[in-house]
Amino acid sequence: MAQRPPILLIDAPSLYFRAYFGIPESVAKTEDGQPVNAVRGFLDMLAQLVRTRRPDRMVCALDHDWRPAWRVELLPSYKAHRVAPQGGEVVPDTLSPQVPMILDVLEAIGITAVGATGYEADDVLGTLSVTQDAPVEVVSGDRDLFQLVDDGRGVRLLYIGRGVAKLEDCDDAAVRGRYGVPADRYADFAALRGDPSDGLPGVPGVGEKTAARLIDRYGSLAGILAALDEPGSGFAPGLRTKLDAARGYLAVAPKVVEVARDVPLPALPTALPTAPAQPERLLELAQRWNLAGSCRRLVDAVADRP
Repeated sequence: MAQRPPILLIDAPSLYFRAYFGIPESVAKTEDGQPVNAVRGFLDMLAQLVRTRRPDRMVCALDHDWRPAWRVELLPSYKAHRVAPQGGEVVPDTLSPQVPMILDVLEAIGITAVGATGYEADDVLGTLSVTQDAPVEVVSGDRDLFQLVDDGRGVRLLYIGRGVAKLEDCDDAAVRGRYGVPADRYADFAALRGDPSDGLPGVPGVGEKTAARLIDRYGSLAGILAALDEPGSGFAPGLRTKLDAARGYLAVAPKVVEVARDVPLPALPTALPTAPAQPERLLELAQRWNLAGSCRRLVDAVADRP
């Protein structure tokens, strides 16, 4: 029996930020000079993903709260360096107006986009990864989403750190090969190693190799902390001192890194349409924003499926 086509779960912010910085504004503007480089790149990436992965369902996850208060309460440094002086996230002035454009085009085509108050796109993706029928393919350039890989459930990460054209199709073996830890221990690994892009300091002096070695030996962060209290557990004196000094941080960091899988989401239409849901509106948007080529490529990709 042939396997069902996958559902593609799209980390929309990851894609549109990548599109914005990957396509010069000078080559993607409306007639009145408004940049649409993020919109054009986003739609073209979706078209390529549909052509190559052949999904029958798709959901785009949104950041309704890019820095949730519950994560900041646990770790005040979380994404603190990305807070704008006036509050909110630092986002290029010419990117912000393009996000509503993306949502308008998705709606006209009939592709679901969803976010949740108090949660990041990562959390929406995590919840969908455990509630949607397999196979599931999560598309993102965010390393934290390696923790969603689950061979048993049929969840893979299509990692686009080097772009959609060079995406890496990752199962648990790929995560182990890349970091030396299984996917379900990635959050512990990231807490130990730290991640400056998210304001996670990590344990000073503990890099990727040491973090992986510790998890391999003690099984988990909880196992590492329990072993610290045992004199004969085999830690070098300097490493024991570093880990002991970081107990407070290590008590909360995994909760910050862990992707939520219980976000309250409404029932969602996930099926990819065979034709635009609102063809006249899509045509109007494509003409208004000089997106005819990108809209056509995505519509053609969606229509050209088994």
